[in-house]
Amino acid sequence: MSANLNAPPDAHLPGAILRVATGSGLIDVDLNNADAQALGNLLDAEVELTGVAGARFDGKFEQTGVILHVSTLSGIKVLKTASTSPWALPLTPIDHIMDVYRVRDLSSRVRVTGVVTYYVPGSAMVLQNGASSLWVRTASFLPVHVGDRVDATGFPNLNDGFPELASSEIQNRGSAAPVAPISTSWQDLTSRQHVFDLVSVEGQVMTEVRGRTQDEYVLVSDGNEFSAVYRHPVGTGPGNLAPMVQAEVGSRIRVTGICVQDYESSYGRAGHFTILLRAPDDIAIMNEPSWLNVIHLTLLAGLLLVVVVAVGMRGWYLENKIRRQIGSLAYVEQRRGRILEDINHSKPLAGILERITELVSVRLNGAPCWCQIANGAMLGNRPAQADSSSLRIVEHTIAARSGPPLGSIFAAFDARTKPAASEDEALAMASELATLAIETARLYTDLVHRSEFDLLTDVQNRFAMEKSLRAQIHSARQSASVFGLIYIDLNEFKQVNDVYGHQAGDLYLQELTQRMKAQLRPGDTLARLGGDEFAVLVSQVRNRSEVEEIAVRLECCFDEPFQGDGYRLHGSASIGIALYPDDANSADSLLRAADSAMYAVKGSRARNRRAPGVQPDANLSPRE
Repeated sequence: MSANLNAPPDAHLPGAILRVATGSGLIDVDLNNADAQALGNLLDAEVELTGVAGARFDGKFEQTGVILHVSTLSGIKVLKTASTSPWALPLTPIDHIMDVYRVRDLSSRVRVTGVVTYYVPGSAMVLQNGASSLWVRTASFLPVHVGDRVDATGFPNLNDGFPELASSEIQNRGSAAPVAPISTSWQDLTSRQHVFDLVSVEGQVMTEVRGRTQDEYVLVSDGNEFSAVYRHPVGTGPGNLAPMVQAEVGSRIRVTGICVQDYESSYGRAGHFTILLRAPDDIAIMNEPSWLNVIHLTLLAGLLLVVVVAVGMRGWYLENKIRRQIGSLAYVEQRRGRILEDINHSKPLAGILERITELVSVRLNGAPCWCQIANGAMLGNRPAQADSSSLRIVEHTIAARSGPPLGSIFAAFDARTKPAASEDEALAMASELATLAIETARLYTDLVHRSEFDLLTDVQNRFAMEKSLRAQIHSARQSASVFGLIYIDLNEFKQVNDVYGHQAGDLYLQELTQRMKAQLRPGDTLARLGGDEFAVLVSQVRNRSEVEEIAVRLECCFDEPFQGDGYRLHGSASIGIALYPDDANSADSLLRAADSAMYAVKGSRARNRRAPGVQPDANLSPRE
């Protein structure tokens, strides 16, 4: 048996949480009252526990573990002390901890040392020693700061292809040795050479978003996007958040933090990375946006107007001419400023592009202007005789920051007129505004899609499903109608990942999603709630039998096997049904009702017959 000691940060009584390994698995021990000094000798000791047994539950009230409540230290009897104190183990270089890595139940505990470059109490920290760095998972709340040198003892593990130290305890050496960040570029960070390193990289701000749990800055470096994220301290309320570093769109900043890479890049391919900031001051503004903006131009126009009035001796004609020019410039810049505000507030793209063409028309003394989006709509005032020889058409490409052009913007003039420099200037200004509007709209649409859709299966996620469910309940109350909710849990799905790998599991989920979507009616909504759980919102039904008919059609998705490279999967699912308002009248209770119905089916299946599992194709060679 082994013990993992952790104390909650807000505990009013001396106590600890112990994690004990038994022959059947891990259990948590809630020790209400104990001396921290006495607990120090329990790590890796064989113990006998006396207490009150209980269960742990997640947010869906499903049992996730076992907990034993022990009132005092007398309820823990030491049968055999650890053969070697974990803090007396020889130091292992950070980049050599995998030398002792074994299958999880055979891995030996190791001790490493390094300087803290990132720390989230109760969750994880990053240690760096020389050129090596390591992600350490720990539930400790010790008062450790970035720059402190600490020892960590735990078990080597692999997470998405990267080594880490799991179930770790930490001990502060009481000395500081701050680590200087490595100055890098976007290309360096996508090469996986700086995973978990403390790095510094520059980029141009595209947008910044304050969330309930974190602040995110979306940056562009060398035409490529990446994110810098500052996670708010645990327990910080909305009213107690530190002010967000205000970096205007277009400004260039330097961010310093820990480089973490996504799932794709962990398997050897260049991919997206994120910089985890330690504190708000990890952001340094290098260059502000261009001085040329609406406010400065308005002030300049006002100054010129004052000068013209003061020098009124130059004559009425010249004075009137200058005033007309200044008024036109101020009007154009005012409308340009409103367009920038609309872009910043994510107003409809078509309306913004139409206002841009109107602005160009004003700059060109009323000349017709229109915009053609690549593979999209034509917006603006295109004259009917645009294709005739009576008009001279001027075109300016709407360039993208990367990739093919986004479209073109046009202006029409009388064929007898000569080209002027003002035409290219006006169209160039419009092209820049159109580029900013189109790319900002696409970025916003992508962010909204990522927040509401599952990236693997491209169906709604749990957040979007709950929102749709609340909207459907509101509609049903207005019309006194009924609807159904189907809860789907895949049987034996863990075997797919264990036997054939996560890639096979992903392909299985993607093909199953397409099959289920083909069985649904227009207006029905499919969502992936997480892992191997799906839900279907069945609208416009008259009774429970119609919902059951849809459930039967979903079960037919498993009639045909799922083919893979060297294997064939025979899947099945447990399906539960809930009807509004017969079974529940709120979103949460309706989900629970469908979930309970599904678990009843799963329990019945386990008692009556063995669920279909994962079988290799007899005619194919199983994957090694």
